Amino acid sequence: MFTRMLALVLLLAVALVFAPSVVMAADKADTAEGTVVKAGDGKLTIEDKDKKEHSCEVAKDAKITCDGKECKLDDLKKGVKVKVTLDNKKAVKIEGSTK
Repeated sequence: MFTRMLALVLLLAVALVFAPSVVMAADKADTAEGTVVKAGDGKLTIEDKDKKEHSCEVAKDAKITCDGKECKLDDLKKGVKVKVTLDNKKAVKIEGSTK
């Protein structure tokens, strides 16, 4: 009886340790940060902190904000700081900041 109880407690402890890491991995999306080089025609090009350029397509239903307010891709001008959330290599969320 004691052995079964100890085994159950150990199994539960292991499950509690590893479960959060599995959930975190599932919630983590690919993100990129940088400044806008070019934005428009369904594409976004940014420059990262290492001065490397990265381009991606922007999903038609992407959520785009400028300083917390909804905006359009064309509103993201060169030099605006952005955080881009990617899904299957397409931008699904773009958060722009001029501050």
